[in-house]
Amino acid sequence: MSRTLITNGRVIDPASGTDKKTDIAIADGKIAGIGSTPSGFKADRTIDATGCVVVPGLVDLAARLREPGYEHEGMLESEMAAAIAGGVTSLVCPPDTDPVLDEPGLVEMLKFRAEKLQRARLFPLGALTRSLAGGVLTEMAELTEAGCIGFSQADVPLADTQVLQRALLYASTFGYTVWLRPQDRDLGKGVAASGPLATRLGLSGVPVSAETIAIFTIVELMKSTGARVHLCRISSAAGVALVRAAKAQGLPLTCDVSINSLHLADTDIGYFDSRARLNPPLRQQGDRDALSAGLADGTIDALVSDHTPVEADAKTLPFAEAEPGATGLELLLPLALQWGERSGAGIARAIEVITSAPARLLATVDAGTGIGRLVEGGVADLCVVDTAFEWQVQPDQLKSQGKHTPFAGYPVQGRARHTLVAGRVVHG
Repeated sequence: MSRTLITNGRVIDPASGTDKKTDIAIADGKIAGIGSTPSGFKADRTIDATGCVVVPGLVDLAARLREPGYEHEGMLESEMAAAIAGGVTSLVCPPDTDPVLDEPGLVEMLKFRAEKLQRARLFPLGALTRSLAGGVLTEMAELTEAGCIGFSQADVPLADTQVLQRALLYASTFGYTVWLRPQDRDLGKGVAASGPLATRLGLSGVPVSAETIAIFTIVELMKSTGARVHLCRISSAAGVALVRAAKAQGLPLTCDVSINSLHLADTDIGYFDSRARLNPPLRQQGDRDALSAGLADGTIDALVSDHTPVEADAKTLPFAEAEPGATGLELLLPLALQWGERSGAGIARAIEVITSAPARLLATVDAGTGIGRLVEGGVADLCVVDTAFEWQVQPDQLKSQGKHTPFAGYPVQGRARHTLVAGRVVHG
């Protein structure tokens, strides 16, 4: 294995509170030294990180890779290339592929394909119910053995509360985490957030109660089953308040928010811009402000890209008919840094919500490797970030096969200069 020395960088590791200018020595895929090199260490490659920040590799908890089944919208090769270009070294993918990830063989095949590419680490979620149909529970134990780190319905609401109760009870018994997108099936059928804008544009609305009713139900079932739940992409001020209250009661509840909901509001739909057709829908400015505050104070655990590449034909349709989703893997880092600066949360918190905080949710399946943090002896997944690099989001220049994003044309700052996975320079 090659040996790499990263010099003159500002090392920020939120997990340990490190924030100082120092060197990092890497050998045999692991961090061999921080601040000092081991005796006899001789670098095969030196990376000069002068003026840059060295951080753990990013951990993204919501990235659709579109394979298998949707290769016309994205493939492992293109989306993994987008991940490492964005500094993402570990990512979680939902089970809503075609076929659905409800069989061990499908999970094993996907992980094998990802490992063969030798880019980012892949952590798949298994389907909570067969075919995501909401009726019969999957074989969670077998899926876990195949490599699933939790179980999810993706964006398909689970309408039968009794099935959800049985799923949470089973998951609790074996220590599995259930990942749920909180949305009521019937109230959540609209295409835009309920409010004056949706009314003016004549778009069917999704009320905040679609989210809060689902969270109420999940929290009550957590109390009776003892299950551990992660809420995916909450979008409302009321939802943040409910999560804060549940955490205050000591419930094992975590949650994340997408870069879209954190930075945009329903007004960004403009005149039916289908690039802003997203799931969950963009809500009002007050919701956006509450999400920002919740992320800053720790109520919201992690920031995610919600990467969902969509083909051109599915986006060049009337707003209500367009497929929801946007590319985001390459935008997670600069938008996190932008949030940290504008909100006053600071660069350390901005790095934390995309590294060590989401990595803690993978701790039960990845104990001891050091993903999401910089520690001697830990895996050398890290990113050298040029925080001063200013650029404009140009969709045709993104590595992802999906070129649609509501941030097209936005000026951003910060980009991954080098990305390392297990000590290998995979980007830069």
